[in-house]
Formats: sequence, C-alpha cells, structure tokens
Amino acid sequence: MALVDKAIIHVQSGDGGSGAVSFRREKFAPKGGPDGGDGGKGGSVYLLVDPNLGTLRDFQYDRRFKAAHGENGMRKQMFGSDGKDCIVRVPPGTLVYDHETGELLADLVEPGRKAEVLKGGRGGRGNARFATSTRQAPRIAEQGENGSSLTLRLELKLLADIGLVGFPNAGKSTLLSALTKAQPKIANYPFTTLSPNLGVMPLDEFSACTIADMPGLIEGAHEGKGLGTRFLRHIERTRVLVFVIDAAVAQPEQELA
Repeated sequence: MALVDKAIIHVQSGDGGSGAVSFRREKFAPKGGPDGGDGGKGGSVYLLVDPNLGTLRDFQYDRRFKAAHGENGMRKQMFGSDGKDCIVRVPPGTLVYDHETGELLADLVEPGRKAEVLKGGRGGRGNARFATSTRQAPRIAEQGENGSSLTLRLELKLLADIGLVGFPNAGKSTLLSALTKAQPKIANYPFTTLSPNLGVMPLDEFSACTIADMPGLIEGAHEGKGLGTRFLRHIERTRVLVFVIDAAVAQPEQELA
C-alpha cells in the first residue's frame, strides 16, 4: 500500500457544564438552603498510539474530532456528568505539530502511549458552593468554561523493520512484491515509486516483519534533488537498511561508492 505520511486534522475539546441555582424544597423545610450542584468537566482530546495502524490514510476522510460537553449541575447538589473524552488513534512514529505555530507538541512512538492535546473546559460551581454565614441563599452559579480548538499537523516517520533503499530503477519494488503481498507500481523508468510502499513478510506462524520500499535516492537528495528530503525522514527510524543494487550495470560495486 502507498504510504500516507502527512495529515491536517481539527480537534475540539468539550465545554464544561454550568452550575445549578437551586434550593431545597421539602415538606418540613419549605425554605431550605441552596443545593445547586456543579457542572461536569468537558471532555479532553487525546492522541493514542495504535500499533495496528501503519499510515495516516484514515485522516484523508475523517479530519474533525470533537469531545463531548459536560452536563449541567442539578438540584440536591448532584454534579453534572463529565463529557466523554475524544480518543484519536495514530500510528507509531507520528509527530504532532501545532499547525499555526509549528511547535512540536508530541513525538508518539511507543504503542499504547496517550498524549493529551486539548483539555476540556472546567465545570461551573453551583450555588451551594457560594453559601456563607452572611449569604445563606445565594442565587448565583458559574457558567461552565468553554472548550478550545486546535489545528494539528501530523507527520509520520516510518517505523518499518526493513527499509529498501537504492538508486532509481534498482529493483526495490520488485523485491518488495516478491517478499510480501504488496503490489507497488513497477515500470522500466526512474522514479516509478513516488512514495514509500509497505509490505508485511511472515517470519513464522506468530511473527512478521514490515518492509518499506523507499523512493529512489540520487546524489544530492538531501539538498532537494530528485524527490528531495521528504522521504529521507522515513529512513531515520528504520531498524535495518538494505541497499538494493542493480547487478546488470557494468560496475555494480560502484553503486555503493
């Protein structure tokens, strides 16, 4: 499968619920004291590293994520329920940036790691919180705090076990298709592969390894030549690099020079 390694998403945390203004009204206490409860906290937004994901492809179709609002407080000093958190699943190796400022917010590598990117709004206090010896029947309560929103830029640094690198047309895609069930585009011209392709090679009944076919590298790629530096970052976290050399050239040993 072709790798989708960049995405822009919009996230929003939930508003806090408002506190309640309420007073006890019982048969033997017709003028009871304040009993308004607090509002619930708004839901927060978290990014969760999911080892079952390998690309940012899902964000091509679903780009907006919103946590739930907290519920308002109620009488009898009952608190409103907290809003449900929003969990956004991302693949291992995801870099999270504030899209507007460019600040790196998180580097998510370890499976299962959860990073909070937006905190939910605080719930407002009910009027029971404002009762004092001199103000026994307060008719005030706090509004819940508004949630916040943020635009995130996600970038994936591939965490493949094996990376296939080499010059254009060296046979990297052919090797990937032979070792795995991946079906990358194969043709007899340079730069057939324009983005990394991923394949999974079974090792035994219980384990497998991930292989990435990198776009062809040429001299000066780090300076922007050829396909430039965009895909060089995927090499950084690959555990093993396999240099694929075209044995049909006159001096194949020069390919590594």
